[in-house]
Amino acid sequence: MKKISLVVLILACSHFLFAQQQQQPTATTAPLDQAPYLKYPTIPPFHLLKLDSATYLTKDDIKKHRRTIVMFFSPDCDHCKHQTESILSDFADFKDVEIVMATYQPFSEMKEFNTHYRLFEHPNIKIGRDEKFFLAPFYKIRNLPYLALYDKKGNLITTFEGTQKVETIVKAFQQKGNED
Repeated sequence: MKKISLVVLILACSHFLFAQQQQQPTATTAPLDQAPYLKYPTIPPFHLLKLDSATYLTKDDIKKHRRTIVMFFSPDCDHCKHQTESILSDFADFKDVEIVMATYQPFSEMKEFNTHYRLFEHPNIKIGRDEKFFLAPFYKIRNLPYLALYDKKGNLITTFEGTQKVETIVKAFQQKGNED
């Protein structure tokens, strides 16, 4: 009888332990493993090796007072290729947006990607290699492509993991524009 009582007591306790609802993090209860971009919701201080392999692309190279997309991608990722193609096919929607494309893949693959998609024809698209692997942990990236959208003041609007429709990206910028 004592063994049955003990089993019932253990089951009851475990039920109460696991049945408690998790509290959503707030500014005062933010978890320690929270992604840095949530703690610092502005364009991050990235340092990307440019295509000339001699200079670096930094946050300071982004034109001020323009909306910005930071896109982390891999040149061999099919989803990243599709995302790039959809942005380029509707490029009129992005002519006033700074697009920073960052990859961790080898320099030669990044250069080939740039040539294949003719990104150099668009002065508002900047591409670079994240040699220090800064962006992936900053955003806690799990899926590619990863897009972080920033308003004209450099404040985070939202992030997306995986391929997004152009309409979704444009709508996110428009919703923020209507709040200003």
